[in-house]
Amino acid sequence: MRIPRDLSGGDLVKALCRHWSYRVVHQEGSHIVLETEDPSHQRIAVPARPQLRVGALSGVLRSVARHKGVDREELLRSLR
Repeated sequence: MRIPRDLSGGDLVKALCRHWSYRVVHQEGSHIVLETEDPSHQRIAVPARPQLRVGALSGVLRSVARHKGVDREELLRSLR
């Protein structure tokens, strides 16, 4: 599955909070900081941009997939 080219930072944050038990901690400049305690503590920063760059989105997805123990394809399906 291809990485979406039109996903905003806010949309990614909503999907991660809704489907993957992340919560918004705060916003620091142009980044939204999320954290989860499931299965262990993790903090990630998501750029608050109207359209995420492919590399930034790929990095966030890779980090979440590794932490949650799922493949990137499953994460991409939850974004749709």
